[in-house]
Amino acid sequence: MSIVTEVAAAPHDEALAHFERQFRFETDCWDVHSVMGTPDQDFVLLDVRGTESYNAGHVPGAVDLAHRKIIGSKLAEYPAETVFVTYCAGPHCNGAARAAIRLAKLGRPVKIMTGGITGWIDEGFALAGQTHRV
Repeated sequence: MSIVTEVAAAPHDEALAHFERQFRFETDCWDVHSVMGTPDQDFVLLDVRGTESYNAGHVPGAVDLAHRKIIGSKLAEYPAETVFVTYCAGPHCNGAARAAIRLAKLGRPVKIMTGGITGWIDEGFALAGQTHRV
């Protein structure tokens, strides 16, 4: 028995419920990329890192709204059923989760884009607003 199987895998029905539930809370860079800017885009992508980071390079079509600035008045222009997808710097950053908490507390539907900007770049997707320094 290895360290991997020392704790038994969950029964298939529990595994199915767990992994299906996970998709209610998160999406990934590929899925976001596949619909950004198309008629199928049915969410608002929020870059929650802060304006300086946003200006240095962000996912094309993302809205700059730092997680600390998420308040009801900033969301007033969006219908109540609008789904928000948050991202931050990457897997080492909890800003996307902090933003998701704020949105959920405001009664807004929310998911996190796992991987954040790091995942976006790792997938080879371009950034908008990126400044090139010499």
